[in-house]
Amino acid sequence: MNKIVTILFLGSFTLLFTQCSTKNGNSGTEKKVDIILSQMSIEEKIGQLVQKNADFNNLEEMVRSGKVGSVINEVNPERILKLQKIAVEESRLGIPLLIGRDVIHGFRTIMPIPLAQAATWNPELVEKGARVAATEAASQGIRWSFAPMIDVTRDPRWGRVAEGFGEDSYLTGQMGAAVVEGFQGENLSNPNSIAACAKHFAAYGWAEGGRDYNSANISENDLYDIILPPFKECIDVGAASIMTAFNDINGIPASGNSALLNDLLRKNWGYNGVVVSDWASVVQMETHGYTPNQKEAAYKSLQASLDMEMVSSAYEDYLIELLEEGRISETQINDAVRRILRMKFDLGLFDKPIFQTNDFPELLNENHLEVARKIAQESVVLLKNSNSILPIKIGTRKITVIGPMADAPHEQLGTWIFDGSKEDAITPLQSLREVSEILGIKTFYHKGLDLSRSKNIEDWNSIQNDVKQSDLVLLFLGEESILSGEAHSRADINLPGAQMELVSKVATLGKPTVATIMAGRPLTFFDIEPMLNAILYAWHPGTMAGPAITDLLTGKVSPSAKLPMTFPKHVGQIPIYYNHKNTGKPASNETWVKIDDIPREAVQYSIGNTSLYLDYGFEPLYPFGFGLSYSTFEVSNIKLEKNKLAVGDSLIISGKIKNTGKYHAAEVVQVYTHQLFGSRTRPVKELKAFSKITLNPDESKDFIFKIGTNDLSFHNPEMKSIVESGKYLLWVGNSSQSGTKIEFEII
Repeated sequence: MNKIVTILFLGSFTLLFTQCSTKNGNSGTEKKVDIILSQMSIEEKIGQLVQKNADFNNLEEMVRSGKVGSVINEVNPERILKLQKIAVEESRLGIPLLIGRDVIHGFRTIMPIPLAQAATWNPELVEKGARVAATEAASQGIRWSFAPMIDVTRDPRWGRVAEGFGEDSYLTGQMGAAVVEGFQGENLSNPNSIAACAKHFAAYGWAEGGRDYNSANISENDLYDIILPPFKECIDVGAASIMTAFNDINGIPASGNSALLNDLLRKNWGYNGVVVSDWASVVQMETHGYTPNQKEAAYKSLQASLDMEMVSSAYEDYLIELLEEGRISETQINDAVRRILRMKFDLGLFDKPIFQTNDFPELLNENHLEVARKIAQESVVLLKNSNSILPIKIGTRKITVIGPMADAPHEQLGTWIFDGSKEDAITPLQSLREVSEILGIKTFYHKGLDLSRSKNIEDWNSIQNDVKQSDLVLLFLGEESILSGEAHSRADINLPGAQMELVSKVATLGKPTVATIMAGRPLTFFDIEPMLNAILYAWHPGTMAGPAITDLLTGKVSPSAKLPMTFPKHVGQIPIYYNHKNTGKPASNETWVKIDDIPREAVQYSIGNTSLYLDYGFEPLYPFGFGLSYSTFEVSNIKLEKNKLAVGDSLIISGKIKNTGKYHAAEVVQVYTHQLFGSRTRPVKELKAFSKITLNPDESKDFIFKIGTNDLSFHNPEMKSIVESGKYLLWVGNSSQSGTKIEFEII
């Protein structure tokens, strides 16, 4: 990331960050854009700002007359070819269409959900997954994906938490940038590249109460220090487009927020890529109560330099009228059109608008499936493994598989999988049966509940009979794919239906029990956690869930994932996140007087009280960055090149990691810092670097991290981005709650 500096104040947003370089094409492209622009009528110009859904009435005639610049949600390659041929052969100027689609975590080969991909802590692998998705989507004629979603959130109740990369700004930025580079490849003009769209700009993940589309009330420094950096990271690696958010930010809807889009994004960051609205979010400003009608919504959005309106029609209905009234200028329209045409040139659409599916690799080919399997393997977090019950031991003869998620091919794919198919998905039950046959293990299976939401346990007598004669019970729990995603927020994030009861009943049978949980968010299961001997958190793992989970259960692969979000004990702890502030009365186990230990008619007093809940304390069930392995690791020899640094210097951190266990495995080394005091109170820890290191048993590797002091900057009360002198702490470990601590000073 570029050095962060403060430039000036504009409106309610402080402008920050250095001017960013954007891939705006060469001078030759600019000349071509200008030539086309000079030939366009005002109606054709406005047409480029219009995106229509594939089922829009009279779409072909609109394309023929140059009144549509982009089409969303058409995936039939024959239909796409027809529309593209109409655009380039029958419209007056032959301007090709942008064909867009929500390619969120795979096209036909479905990768684990983005939140699961964040759990890999492996950006290089995430980039490979995005490359697979881009190749498959492009083979069907799709050249624009509305991803990655880089909304930082601290609320697992929010349905769209599944689409993002968790609670941490740094991890989100690294993963988002990896997706951008995977989609866009080395050159956006390559036929197998698709344009990325970083979304949602901005603060969508800050929705009040975790309720989708809700208002985001956020302090200016949190906006700049937490929410915006991942967008800057994606822009720095060349993100071709940005999507605005549905929400209002401190009362101003994002799609008409001139201070955010025009002043910050365009003028200060220097971003000259395409900005597209979210679905009908322009006209929804009327519903917000921000504009009296759709005409004023069109005015606000164009003034904010929003280029393309998704699906709704305020631009096509009112921009000419606003132009005739002198409220907007043709220069503003030209600027928006120029950015859209430039992206079409960058994608090579003017040179090669017609594609041939046969020129691309086959969908769901062996290489693509292997990438999906690898990401799934690295995304499953081992949360508990009492007495090393996993991997499944040699000599196991009978296993009972129970649960609504064991053989649910559609549900394991997760949210936003319009182009995936359950027929392609391999379930855990399928894979376990294959492996069990090879190993000579007899496998019993009971669904237990018809759906994850079902309230009644089915066939309990048969379940207990099989469990009693088994050596091991494998529970497959979680939530269906429809229970997360857009507009699917939950107030209660416990395991739904009768799953908690199912676990309790199985636990009474006294057999070793392993739970694999598949979900689109962190769920709460505090009450049943003690009943389980081992827990694998698999999220929604995608097409290759079965082989990947079986690889982990049998020890073919050791778990290596780490949590990208804090797991609460109870929904009432939300928001709970690792990089919180200390407060003036930080909690400790010594100061926690538990609710059941309070005597009758206790005297009301506040002396010695600290910041916690009487019933659930102050700690999460599992912290950010946590995840176990079948092996063990030793991190040692942590050293700083120097303990006193000047602003502009770099922290050079070295150390050694050794695999002290018996399994070939990977561990994520994590670096956190803390500023002991500052002009604003500072988080107790902040992730600043990480590296995933794979080791054979008894193997050691040296590692080095380089962190610029500028990466320790934040916005002070004057909203200046600064690095302050003073004492700092640094931890190197394998979670946000562990590590070797070292003190250093910036002078």
